[in-house]
Amino acid sequence: MAAPTNKPDNFLGLLGAPARRALENNQITSEKKLSRYTEKEILRLHGIGKSSLPILQQALKDAGLSFKRDQ
Repeated sequence: MAAPTNKPDNFLGLLGAPARRALENNQITSEKKLSRYTEKEILRLHGIGKSSLPILQQALKDAGLSFKRDQ
């Protein structure tokens, strides 16, 4: 019998609870939806801190996406 893995289903599982809730409360539940926002917009969400950005950047990179560019 295979041992269960702790691998999260998606990038939300890599985040702490406050950051995960902040994204979920704003219906940002996929990398595609996340890529529609700039880093600054994501950092403005209550519960998202600077330590979450590298995790989100890597998740986007792994999906072939990136944050929206500042205009």
